[in-house]
Amino acid sequence: MTAPRLPDARSILSGRAAGPVIAATEALSFWGGVDPATGRVIDIHHPLHGRCLTGGILMMPSSRGSCTGSGVLLDLILTGRAPAALIFREAEDVLTLGALIAAEMFGKPLPVLRLSPEAFDALAKAGTARIDETVVAADGLAFPVTPPATAALDLTDADRAMLDGAEGVAAAQAMRIICAMAAQQGASGLVDVTQGHIDGCIYASPANLTFAETMADMGARVRVPTTMNAISVDRANWQAQGIPADFGDPAARLADAYVRMGCRPTFTCSPYLLDSAPKAGEAIAWAESNAVVFANTVLGARTAKHPDFLDLCIALTGRAPFSGVYLDENRRARRIVDVELPPETDDAFWPLIGYLAGRAAPDRIPLLRGLAEAKPSRDDLKALCAAFGTTSAAPMLHIEGVTPEAGLGAAGDADRAAITRDDMAEAWALLNDGPEEVELVAIGSPHASLEECRALAGALGGQKRHPQTAVIVTAGHDVISAARAEGTLDRLQTSGVQVLPDLCWCSITEPLFPTRTRAVMTNSGKYAHYGPGLSGRAVRFGNLADCVEAALTGRVPVRPAAWLAA
Repeated sequence: MTAPRLPDARSILSGRAAGPVIAATEALSFWGGVDPATGRVIDIHHPLHGRCLTGGILMMPSSRGSCTGSGVLLDLILTGRAPAALIFREAEDVLTLGALIAAEMFGKPLPVLRLSPEAFDALAKAGTARIDETVVAADGLAFPVTPPATAALDLTDADRAMLDGAEGVAAAQAMRIICAMAAQQGASGLVDVTQGHIDGCIYASPANLTFAETMADMGARVRVPTTMNAISVDRANWQAQGIPADFGDPAARLADAYVRMGCRPTFTCSPYLLDSAPKAGEAIAWAESNAVVFANTVLGARTAKHPDFLDLCIALTGRAPFSGVYLDENRRARRIVDVELPPETDDAFWPLIGYLAGRAAPDRIPLLRGLAEAKPSRDDLKALCAAFGTTSAAPMLHIEGVTPEAGLGAAGDADRAAITRDDMAEAWALLNDGPEEVELVAIGSPHASLEECRALAGALGGQKRHPQTAVIVTAGHDVISAARAEGTLDRLQTSGVQVLPDLCWCSITEPLFPTRTRAVMTNSGKYAHYGPGLSGRAVRFGNLADCVEAALTGRVPVRPAAWLAA
């Protein structure tokens, strides 16, 4: 039986727009990839790098990377710097949610459409396009627009009561947003969640603060235990650290707004390291891309990659759209990736493989084969999941013989890809475009575990860092407290290492980020990808031994990994 043909153009969020077509074959993370102050693409690895998106009809397969992209788009809309419209080829949630919030809460609609592959490819060649509620037209092309999907959601009496305002105006607003997202995702109903994790507490733009304080002032209170991501300042010390008040004050207010709503001030991007980490099969509602990928992949919990703002809406209601990887059938791999395993790999192998796995499967869940023999540790998997989340939109992956649901196998229609040593060498070179001299070593993206802190302290062996090279570790309060209790923190500080709570590498700003820095060394695939655009500096990638060499000598030769050179 032939599958029904999808419409050429479906409206996800309606509206009118006209402008030049800006088409990309590669997905883009708005957070870390687009500067909210200018609307320009700052991801140096993306084909649109340097292009201003303001006023354009932006076309790309989907989004990828950080859940905070919704906040960046909302800010662009509120300041008049946004694209005129968004057109996707695949399902997309993060930017769609930002546009939905702009329309629902601030009365500023931005059209979002999904085109069939054929229509997408044809429109991408056009110079300009015009969109209204009934048609997409450009250079002799015209595609009728199917209205936004509606769904007869199977809501409980409690759901309907919240919609009607029985739990207050904030819960009603949150439930309206959840139902709108559920409809565009094709969900038939909602699912209970046991806990949440808020990513929107990072001060990525003023829009994040506007949203949070609006909800807090409406009396919003979370209904399920809810942890908080890393924020943008060291909450207790930012003034003493010289952070300008025009950044530090709104960043602290943003954190305070979520605490007012009942969120737990954990301030970590590694919530899976907390005692409250979920169990296998538990339905949760996490945002923050690395945390989502780790929760699904390593813990076997269930969460969509919820965009910023939707994370709070779900925490306020305890309900999430019952779609995506909450459903058994959507957790199977759609691409099998055979990985060539070099001999004698080290800790840099895992983030590099995560980075490449995301590039090999940017829009679907992969099953990685060939890695079981290497026996990855929990921290290896942490690094792999974080890097995967920068280059893929998928909320999880499987590793044959390693992760708990890899036994599900692949779907019947799964295709195949491979990651070779040549691919690894190419990616290594891409992530090492910088000088030998290093003024800053960055550890803890995502937040370092206790084991990672011990490993760094052991590798430094009490030696003092080079006087011209700063070494900064970011970690959660629980990890820092444990490191202090066992003496690891003292060992790090003796070597001149600065250990910071609350914020993470993707939110550190000057002067806490040393202003004289020209090049950064990191063992994080995630920060190696985002760092150049976020910091404006060269960022080099390597293993922990490379980071220690940089810390002690102020330089690391630009060379391939030993296991690649063998």
